[in-house]
Amino acid sequence: MTVETFGLEEKKNDKKLYDYQQVDIDKIFNVIDKHPNHYNLLYQLPTGGGKTVIFSQIVREYIQRTNKKVLILTHRIELCKQTSKMLSEFGVLNKIINSKVKELPDQEDYMCFVAMVETLNNRLNDEKLKIEDIGLVIIDEAHYNSFRKLFRFFEKCFILGVTATPLSSNIKLPMKDNYRELIVGDSINSLIAKGFLARAKVFSYDVGLQTLKVGINGDYTVKSSEELYSNLSMQEKLLNSYLERSKGKKTLIFNNGINTSKEVYETFKNAGYPVRHLDNTTSKKDRKHILKWFKHTPNAIVTSVSILTTGFDEPSVETIILNRATKSLTLYFQMIGRGSRVLPTKSEFTVIDLGNNMVRFGDWSAPVDWKQLFRAPDFYFENLLSDEEIEREFRYKMPPDLRKQFANSEEVDFDMEEAYDTVIKKGLKSKDVLEWSLAQHVKMCVENSEDVFDARILAKELKDDISSRIKQYSYCISKSTKNYRDWLEEDYSRRLRLLINKEY
Repeated sequence: MTVETFGLEEKKNDKKLYDYQQVDIDKIFNVIDKHPNHYNLLYQLPTGGGKTVIFSQIVREYIQRTNKKVLILTHRIELCKQTSKMLSEFGVLNKIINSKVKELPDQEDYMCFVAMVETLNNRLNDEKLKIEDIGLVIIDEAHYNSFRKLFRFFEKCFILGVTATPLSSNIKLPMKDNYRELIVGDSINSLIAKGFLARAKVFSYDVGLQTLKVGINGDYTVKSSEELYSNLSMQEKLLNSYLERSKGKKTLIFNNGINTSKEVYETFKNAGYPVRHLDNTTSKKDRKHILKWFKHTPNAIVTSVSILTTGFDEPSVETIILNRATKSLTLYFQMIGRGSRVLPTKSEFTVIDLGNNMVRFGDWSAPVDWKQLFRAPDFYFENLLSDEEIEREFRYKMPPDLRKQFANSEEVDFDMEEAYDTVIKKGLKSKDVLEWSLAQHVKMCVENSEDVFDARILAKELKDDISSRIKQYSYCISKSTKNYRDWLEEDYSRRLRLLINKEY
């Protein structure tokens, strides 16, 4: 084996760099050449664009150019191992600094180190470990704030942060405070057009989220999410959406709570579908077994809690289900990105959104002005739609299977706002709108039934339609407390049954 530079091996199999990757590498080195020391640069590239490939090539070139050492920081041990493996494929001799490494007596044998942020922070603070001659520090998943604590140890280095979303995980600690500039890589749409990412087909199902509470981290609390997503109606909505859009496809379900994920597991298991549950308490052995099963089972379903948002790469995933709501743009991109890997037999994938996330953030592949978001994150957060604003725009659409049960009815839609405006113009009582709505529902049930029993069964199928109409009505009269809406719904359903009885 020939050695080009100490710490580098001659590459046996050159990793192929795509044109867009080489363009970004050149841009990054232009900044490094201008500011070799004490400069913090941030680089953005979508999930699936090959960030690890890019910074592995940067490491190799940097060592060749400067003969200085490189440190790569990650926040999870799985990412450490994946990064180390990729560096080795680029011919970079490297050492992982994990919990077992207390000192570095062999540090002269390496030009590159890969470390977990918490482990390295403990070693440096204890002064048990000192890495000398570091010129470049690369931070993977740089939007996590845990890396900030290490900056003081590398003040004379060039720091390169790498992320798919240059938005801090803590809205009170914006990334512009730690990085001098941002280089933006290819967009999701561009990578799709070039065949590097799969196209997402997104199906959104309206979900009432006003019972959710926001925690100190700015996202919905696990407790309030569990209460909503563990209930029977949401479990039914999840299963029905899977049957409608993803039956028989390899599916990854993201939840915001272990109890919810376990409920999902039971729901799918009881329905007879191949499913496994995975969370951060799952043993390494079981996790390895589950992921192997997932890889080799065509119609496999894995329900998980956050653990597969980073460091997980399974191109055969065909469907992503967001069985949760999030206010984190980063998490939104990470979850959907798990399905975006391409295969010769896969150019698109399905996304089922059960958290109004697409309305909140926009389509996954829509253009994002990352530089504006980097410079003014407050402006971005201030302009996010609230859950109430999102829900005001909900318009119930009867599912195709249910519409077949009302085949004899020409019209099944009802515009509550338009009807309310008509009532006000005519000087009628606002509740007359509900009478019009009830009359339509009674007509629908009767003209599609042979007897009163059939009609009452059909009335039960209108539960979601009724709920939507009542919610729109409550917005019209500016009285939208949950207790009031619940009472109105109950009263409406009771009167619907009575009116159907009268018809027979």
